[in-house]
Amino acid sequence: MEQTKMNAACRESKNGAPPFEETQKADIKSMTMAELERFVTEELGEKKFRAKQIYEWMHVKLAGDFSSMTNISRDLRAKLEDRAALTVMTKVQCLISQIDGTRKYLFRLGDGNVIESVLMKYKHGNSVCISSQVGCRMGCRFCASTLDGLARNLTAGEMLSQIYEIQKDTGERVSNVVIMGSGEPLDNFEAVVRFIELVSDDRGLNISQRSITASTCGIVPKMYELADRDFQITLAISLHAVTDERRRELMPVANKYSIEEILKACRYYYSKNNRRLTFEYSLVKDVNDSPEDAKALAVLLAGLNCHINLIPVNPVKERHFKQSDADSVQKFKNNLEKYGKNVTIRREMGRDIQAACGQLRKSYMDKIQKEG
Repeated sequence: MEQTKMNAACRESKNGAPPFEETQKADIKSMTMAELERFVTEELGEKKFRAKQIYEWMHVKLAGDFSSMTNISRDLRAKLEDRAALTVMTKVQCLISQIDGTRKYLFRLGDGNVIESVLMKYKHGNSVCISSQVGCRMGCRFCASTLDGLARNLTAGEMLSQIYEIQKDTGERVSNVVIMGSGEPLDNFEAVVRFIELVSDDRGLNISQRSITASTCGIVPKMYELADRDFQITLAISLHAVTDERRRELMPVANKYSIEEILKACRYYYSKNNRRLTFEYSLVKDVNDSPEDAKALAVLLAGLNCHINLIPVNPVKERHFKQSDADSVQKFKNNLEKYGKNVTIRREMGRDIQAACGQLRKSYMDKIQKEG
């Protein structure tokens, strides 16, 4: 991508998202190695090998400013300060769960917007849930992320920086990434694709694509586009209902794309990369948690190589939905298994620190608004 296009990507409004703050400086953290090499040689007039040094400082040593890049000349650092922007974010808050050690981060971006990220610790390694947008425009009825709508898309560099800042804060490596925080990843498609390419680059953080999961509420055309990228990531589909009518009550996106269309796209995705699909199903008391719902879900997903992830819905004070009780959740799981489905109940992480999508950001913004 030419540098003019890279800058334009920050300025233009995509997918209905308000534009990012206009800047004449190049967003080098969002550049691939090839793009950075072109920028360094053509825009800065430096030798090609300097790009490798800068790339390593950003993506391996996790430098927060150009002055830290001590093996490049002062002259080049001055050029970078003048012509390039190094995406950084400020930690506003970090809540640590007393239950399971989950960490919920609130970060402030360069333009003053705030986003959330979550660090979850498992026996198999550390997993980070990152945001892909500031807010969300999907309007899902049970999610706090969408309450204030969409402010803007994140850049690939801002998605990377969430992981980098958490690694620096904890001193521990992240081995798994889920793009399931605030925002709909496929509504910010190009930036998310670029993020996947960068975070899995063996010259950078080098996280295996098989350790990356992207969630979508079902933007069908982008599901096909993602399949054609031939990534080895896991695709998770937020399903949450077994009929289009019920799904429309929970998720406005269902007014545009039917369950049949989504499942057709899922089959195409599997045919391209042979990766097992995940279906997210939030259990809402007396809405979608009956034995009949479980049977219908099993029938709906028949023949698909998939895993079903049951999620007791997180109560959001602005919504009226209630969480299914533990007995109903277990019975729903048992019924699915009776029909031969691979299913788990998502372990609730950080319940005591507002770890569900959008909750911490919403409470922070409400507080700021009240004080202002």
